[in-house]
Amino acid sequence: MFFQLSCDTNPREKELNPSLVLWYDKPAENWTEALPIGNGRLGGMIYGGTDKETIQFNDETLWTGQPHDYANEGAHKILKELRQLLWKGKQEEAEKLANENYMSEPLGQMCYQPFGNILLDFIGHENATNFKRKLDLEEAISFVSYEVDDVKFKREIFSSEPDQAIIIRLESSKNGTLNFSAGLDSPHERYNVSVDGNVIIIQGRANNYPKNKERKGTPYPESKLTFEARLQIINKGGEVVQNDKTIKVSNANSATLKLVAATSFVNYKNVDGNPFELCKKQLKKIEGKSFSELKSRHVEDYQNLFSRVDLDLGKSEISNRPTDKRLATFRQDGDPSLVSLLYQYGRYLLISSSRAGTQPANLQGIWNDKIYPSWDSKYTININTQMNYWLAEMTNLSELVDPLIAMVEDLTETGEKIAKEHYNMDGWVTHHNTDIWRGAAPINRSNHGIWPVGGAWLSQHLWWHYQFTEDKEYLEKRGYPAMKKASQFFMEYLVPDPENSDWWVSGPSNSPENGGLVMAPTMDHQIIRNLFANTIEAAEVLGVDADFVKELEGKRSKIAPNQIGQYGQLQEWLEDKDDPENEHRHVSHLWGLHPGNEIHPLTTPELAEACKVTLSHRGDGGTGWSRAWKINFWARLLDGDHSFLLLKNLMKPPSKDGGSIYQNKGGLYNNLLDAHPPFQIDGNFGATSGITEMLLQSHLRDDNGDFYQDILPALPSILSSGKIEGIKGKGGFEISITWKDGELVQVDVKSLLGNNLNLRYAGNLIKQSTVPEEIYSFLLNDFQEVKVKNKK
Repeated sequence: MFFQLSCDTNPREKELNPSLVLWYDKPAENWTEALPIGNGRLGGMIYGGTDKETIQFNDETLWTGQPHDYANEGAHKILKELRQLLWKGKQEEAEKLANENYMSEPLGQMCYQPFGNILLDFIGHENATNFKRKLDLEEAISFVSYEVDDVKFKREIFSSEPDQAIIIRLESSKNGTLNFSAGLDSPHERYNVSVDGNVIIIQGRANNYPKNKERKGTPYPESKLTFEARLQIINKGGEVVQNDKTIKVSNANSATLKLVAATSFVNYKNVDGNPFELCKKQLKKIEGKSFSELKSRHVEDYQNLFSRVDLDLGKSEISNRPTDKRLATFRQDGDPSLVSLLYQYGRYLLISSSRAGTQPANLQGIWNDKIYPSWDSKYTININTQMNYWLAEMTNLSELVDPLIAMVEDLTETGEKIAKEHYNMDGWVTHHNTDIWRGAAPINRSNHGIWPVGGAWLSQHLWWHYQFTEDKEYLEKRGYPAMKKASQFFMEYLVPDPENSDWWVSGPSNSPENGGLVMAPTMDHQIIRNLFANTIEAAEVLGVDADFVKELEGKRSKIAPNQIGQYGQLQEWLEDKDDPENEHRHVSHLWGLHPGNEIHPLTTPELAEACKVTLSHRGDGGTGWSRAWKINFWARLLDGDHSFLLLKNLMKPPSKDGGSIYQNKGGLYNNLLDAHPPFQIDGNFGATSGITEMLLQSHLRDDNGDFYQDILPALPSILSSGKIEGIKGKGGFEISITWKDGELVQVDVKSLLGNNLNLRYAGNLIKQSTVPEEIYSFLLNDFQEVKVKNKK
């Protein structure tokens, strides 16, 4: 795609695309109205103020604490006793014993931290008119424009991946009218600001873990990370005055501001980096580059990822209103293009918070303004981190999974010690949370912290990456070694059920975060079955470990199966004790429906019906990520209208009344970020995944192991016409779909790997051998009705 970048300070503004632009007619009043930018490492939140602009920024590696393994040495000595207490129904005693002897040291993990703020003051701009701020998803650029005394002012702001900097362009329509001062500050206690020529420098050290959050037991380690940021100001025309901590620009024509930032983090074992040298080096690299060049490099890099997928669901006059007004009336007025916008926003946010070589997207992506954010803004791996990456492969962003894979590789190292100290077993294990220091031990409290299948679930993404790409070198060197070691742990961890000695069960564990410490939760068994199956197939692909494969096959076949309970529900535990009045946000025991693949209406109809009963018990409310998961559940149940109902329940402004954070609140803030509550980014990512599942599913296979590409399997009636281009199915297929009046019109399939194509629509199937890089087009009449066997 070709871009012509005009040098005109006020070019004619292109028409807003309501499927690709968030826009507003007033500045943000708070952080949850600000607009996010990011390059995978550096994130910013832009308020868009006229007289006072704030850009709050983050570096993904700024955390409290220091390298620490969290192991509780010798904890495994009470493992047998814990199991015995739980078998005897003495849950309270088991939880007390575990709290005192089995948990992480210290008991919690560390916090992701804000870095600082860029502060811009524009004297006399208090009464601006014709205000507009927007975020263009097509170019990943935020714009602010307004008028003061017939002079037009414009800002462009983006976070560049190729140049590793946040770039701010300030322009006015009349020469000599741009006047502003710039500064930096930080919420950390230990920092200082200075000025060196045309550069403002902020240096400091991360706060220690907040004292009011200290828990009894092992003290939290001192924060060792240091940080530095540099804001360079390059003006065209006018005068510059340097003060001790700020720079003032008067009567300029335009100005370009370049922010670089770094911390002393090297990796989870090393904090000896030099942010001073890193910032100097990065600023030197972009010295002399014009704004046009920086912008062109940024747009080209970003569009290489973003432009792979396009979704068109139509638009109307409603779609042309400001985004906050569209959100407020979506449930009443419809507005399908807002669905497209939310869909592409999820892809934008992942591109902006997860690039090769960075950290994975955390609970808030890379955006956080609080010294003590909710749930520490770390990695919660009993759903939230995984949900962040559900969309990656299917929306043609496979490269963005690399940070998650790298984190799993780190966890195989830290988790190996936890496997020894907490279980006296081989392999590796991690529990329901981790942080930048790759903590793997159970944290917080035993009644939800002892959940050993976090690593097993993460390993699913290692296998998905292979299924979409068939990169054998990756599988051999990165994916399979981690999967194998995770399987080795669970081969030892599973124990015979005392009521049915033919069954192997998991425990001690829990069904996240419901019911306390138990033996034999359903979710564990589904995840471990999936891990074993994926490890078996990976070994067969690579032609290795035949004896280990036989052991896995033997134990996998005896893992306790899914059970249907007295209400027709899928049981959450081996015992039939589900409460139909329980509307808990977690519906973890439906993992086998999604993201697992062992339950489906076409393969296991009785279990699929049991999942529907469970979902009806839990209701259509929940927190942001919970609603997002339910969008995916109902899509897998092939009920597009119910799936869309959950999407509507997510796409609303958050409730403002008081009450528990676990009540049915959620929704979206005006900037369309998931209002969990409070902000968590997983709801955005889960929504994009769920919309994709409505349009394409590729998790079922035939007897030969070839994937079915199920076209429009859960199309909602309200999205009766549309087109999506560039989404991906397992087996190496890039697919575009057009539909009208609720019926398929055309499917175009690009075969990336030359595998056999099973294209299925409404029970009808096309089987086609393919050649790599060829495109195959099919119309509705090309499908023939056949009976198809499904392989799980």
